[in-house]
Amino acid sequence: MSDHSTTPGTHRGPDLTGVENTVAPTSDTVRVENAAAESERSSRGAGLMSGSFGRNIGLIVALLVICVVGVVTAGDRFASVDTMVTILRLASIVGVVSIGMTFVIISGGIDLSVGAIVALSSVWASTFATQTMAEDTHWVVMVFVALAVGGACGLVNGVLIAYGNVVPFIMTLAMLASARGLAEIISERRTQIVNVQGFKDFWSADILGVPLLVVIFALVSVGGWFLLNRTTFGRRTLAVGGNPEAARLAGINVKRHTTLVYVLVGLCCGLAALMYLARTSTGSSTHGTLLELDAIAAVVIGGTLLTGGRGTIVGTVIGVLIFSTLSIVFVLNNQDSSTQAVAKGLIIVVAVLLQQRLARRSAST
Repeated sequence: MSDHSTTPGTHRGPDLTGVENTVAPTSDTVRVENAAAESERSSRGAGLMSGSFGRNIGLIVALLVICVVGVVTAGDRFASVDTMVTILRLASIVGVVSIGMTFVIISGGIDLSVGAIVALSSVWASTFATQTMAEDTHWVVMVFVALAVGGACGLVNGVLIAYGNVVPFIMTLAMLASARGLAEIISERRTQIVNVQGFKDFWSADILGVPLLVVIFALVSVGGWFLLNRTTFGRRTLAVGGNPEAARLAGINVKRHTTLVYVLVGLCCGLAALMYLARTSTGSSTHGTLLELDAIAAVVIGGTLLTGGRGTIVGTVIGVLIFSTLSIVFVLNNQDSSTQAVAKGLIIVVAVLLQQRLARRSAST
């Protein structure tokens, strides 16, 4: 005799297939499951917006707001192709240095000497002896000299910081003074004119209507993103900046990696020096003045933690574009450099405060 009784709170539907239907969930169970699913979706959304994606969206919105202000205040003078190209050209040199600076800050360091290294590289690459050698052989000699000087300065910084245990702030401050002074000695505080025509023709060329300097900035940005996000070098940089002792115990040669990071930013400085030579046709000990502040500001605005362990190349690029666009807006509205400096300082302070708030929120969760 079959038992067709049912337990309270459940219902069995008609058995049309010969198989008993499953027990339908109660209304309380449904409410709990729906609440859990909603909570999970909310936590995922909050985690996404508080991560690098959310920070980059905020930066893009800020950039768009500055562009709107430019259109409103300057009209067609801002909303033109020539102005956009000018913004990108202005961002290119600072951007290349900022990519290298991103790696340094992510690794837990700082480099105050990038502007002076750019000056020294530009002066050394444009000396009479270097240009004479370039005319006798090939203008690539100037490229090699600039990159070699930048890389060598970065190597000195890296070795003394990693193996000499000199604090990065002190070491790079010493390099700032030394490199700038050496550039003044070599150039005798005179502007050196670039006369190698092959060099000038190549570096002033356009590719499909885009200035070569902008193309270089784009290539360096893509290369930096790939190096940070898709290679062992990038993962080690994040690990060293997050916890050097844990990275050492994990088998990473922290000292060697720190040295390589400073060599990388030195090479970026050498490339930036070549871009200065191309844009101004001169080598000067005044090139790159305060460039270190612009680079650090762009990196911080882009979301890279000054304490190391976190950062994005995309954020750095957007940060560079924000400052370049802001500078053009100020120029078109006849604002002086002092006002620009005040605005830039306020933006940096706001960015650091937001970083601290996000760091506290991440720690609490």
